[in-house]
Amino acid sequence: MIEEVTSLDADGTLTTVSLRGEIDVLTVEQVRVALGEAVAGRPRQIVVDMHDVAFIDSTGLGALISGFQRARDQAIAFRLARPSSNVRQILMLSGLMEVVEVTP
Repeated sequence: MIEEVTSLDADGTLTTVSLRGEIDVLTVEQVRVALGEAVAGRPRQIVVDMHDVAFIDSTGLGALISGFQRARDQAIAFRLARPSSNVRQILMLSGLMEVVEVTP
């Protein structure tokens, strides 16, 4: 069985998608679904909390980019929050930090 890597917390204006563990080809569908649900809720802002993410691969990065684009198309603010130093380095090397706001 695949570990649950996402949780969603919505209050109307802010939706937080919390990610944990390894975001890779085995778990990325959960991330896509959670981000899709977040966008569908039409909050003012979506925050992807990455504090507990140990690793993210290219499929995970693709899911974040897709979520960002869907949010942007709906005029929803989108940001990544609290990535570990390992994950922050992956985000930087991928160029994602140049397009998506990342907060400490």
